[in-house]
Amino acid sequence: MDNTHILLVEDDESLAFVIKDNLEKAGYQITLATDGEEGCSVFSPGKHALCILDVMLPKLDGFGCAEHIRTKDSNTPILFLTAKSMKEDVLNGFKHGGDDYITKPFNFQELLYRIEVFLNRSQKEVAVPETIHSFKNLVFNTQSLTLQIGDTEFNLTQKETDLLALFFEHKNELLKREVILNTIWGDDDYFMGRSLDVFISKLRKYLKEAVGISLLNHHGVGFKMMIND
Repeated sequence: MDNTHILLVEDDESLAFVIKDNLEKAGYQITLATDGEEGCSVFSPGKHALCILDVMLPKLDGFGCAEHIRTKDSNTPILFLTAKSMKEDVLNGFKHGGDDYITKPFNFQELLYRIEVFLNRSQKEVAVPETIHSFKNLVFNTQSLTLQIGDTEFNLTQKETDLLALFFEHKNELLKREVILNTIWGDDDYFMGRSLDVFISKLRKYLKEAVGISLLNHHGVGFKMMIND
């Protein structure tokens, strides 16, 4: 944990102080920015191991800041702090490259736990081999993090790429939730389970125009990506 550097973008002075102070006591180094534009300017892919972004920020909101960070780096985990809990807001966060969210007010131990999970996951990240999956109107490239369906190309985050690659590796097979979570998130706890559900919703949106491919939910068990010739 020593010298692990985290970018915190939070405009609430009191909350920023509490988060920064507690994370520094936990052994992390913190770069604090108080608006979205500053957060974008100070982010460094080689320096920051994780980003914590408030959603409601002056000058540029957290979603815009995350989107900018993703143009520089597709791997660094992004955790949103939000007062909103509507599913649409959560999906919007993931659309802009977020990996997870935590709703205010929150328990600091929960925040610390999520940070540790993401950092542990990053440290033992299993590289996805360069693979191009092609089926009818779909082309998925794990190296370039792109998914092309017909004339539309999507730029994926690393986690979206890892998850979709896992489904292609096990096409037409039922993947249990705990297997997916341990493989992609490195943990199968409740909080990671919520993230999985949001990522599944995102993949379904990508794949809705893919010919012969569907992502099925086996309630309470897991998911199966069906590929029908």
